[in-house]
Amino acid sequence: MRTATATAAAVTTTLLGAGAAAIAAGRYAADAALRHEPGRPLPGGPKLSVHSSADGRVALTRSLASLRPGTYGLDAPGVHAAVGPVLTDVPHDPDTVVRRLLAVTHGSLDPGTRVTLTPQVHLGNPRTALGLDHADVDIPGELGALPAWFVPGARDTWVITVHGLGTSREHPMVVMPFLHRLRLPVLGLAYRGDLGAPASPDGLGHLGESEWRDLDAAIRYALRYGARRVVLHGWSTGAAMALHAVERSALADRIAGLVLDSPVLDWHATLRGLAAARRTPAALLPLAVRAAEGRAGLRSDRRPPGADPGALRVPVLIFHGPDDTLAPWEPSRRLAAARPDLVTLRTVRHAPHGAMWNADPAGYEEALRRFLTPLM
Repeated sequence: MRTATATAAAVTTTLLGAGAAAIAAGRYAADAALRHEPGRPLPGGPKLSVHSSADGRVALTRSLASLRPGTYGLDAPGVHAAVGPVLTDVPHDPDTVVRRLLAVTHGSLDPGTRVTLTPQVHLGNPRTALGLDHADVDIPGELGALPAWFVPGARDTWVITVHGLGTSREHPMVVMPFLHRLRLPVLGLAYRGDLGAPASPDGLGHLGESEWRDLDAAIRYALRYGARRVVLHGWSTGAAMALHAVERSALADRIAGLVLDSPVLDWHATLRGLAAARRTPAALLPLAVRAAEGRAGLRSDRRPPGADPGALRVPVLIFHGPDDTLAPWEPSRRLAAARPDLVTLRTVRHAPHGAMWNADPAGYEEALRRFLTPLM
């Protein structure tokens, strides 16, 4: 009897210890999914070696990533560059890919440098990166002042740009020259957790569930300083913030339209993708996702953005594609199918998360022009 009791106690202790370890591991994985360093690229992108760079060209390790069409940034510690399309008519080794080198904005692309292809093409601000005059403004938010760039334009419809996971307000600069040509004022927002902005009270991101209130503050700012209405252009969690704003904001009637790039419409799938990309063991993924949902306040009684297509009241343009592993595009397809009267889905293939412009800049901007023209 004593032996059986001792054995049961030992088993119970082992199970409790394993459970505690699993909970701790789940919390660690949740932090990995939700605690991002501002501007740090998302995990999961393959590392590419620089083989050579000269005369407006750079040779990279041959892979599916380095062969992607379009325009991208190259990122490494202390290094940033912008590359254009693949050059097929130049001599190169079989294990390399040669791309047009548009600019080296920081550091140098020395042979052997390990870089990651990212959707963030520009560094700096609209003046230093693009030659566009702008003003640095502070937007009063519920947690404190939110830094933003204001690029003036002649129209009274403003575009508010909102970046997403793993980027900063520098990422949306890819569309600023195009919007400037349309004479649309642009407000480029930094929100809680970004450099120069207040931290989230718990230090975690919430996939737009709390961050949307910073976007609401930006809408209020735009209306106070001359906008008659606004178009919200969001990437990733920024797209989720835009949907939350049109569903919840007291100023929703002043929102003329939404542009959603790689929108996060399925919290569960995105958290699982983030945790997996940060090398969370497969056995812990379900626990990590539950822990992350709990820590981010993404409870079952909270509806994810876009869950009610009937709530949409404004035109929506979605850029999304099947190669997005962090924000699956199926919810975007369902939303477009449910509201064909308001939602246009432009499918972009061969583009990772947040890189729909990068894969096809000309096609992206033409779709954007057609969408924005009636809203100006």
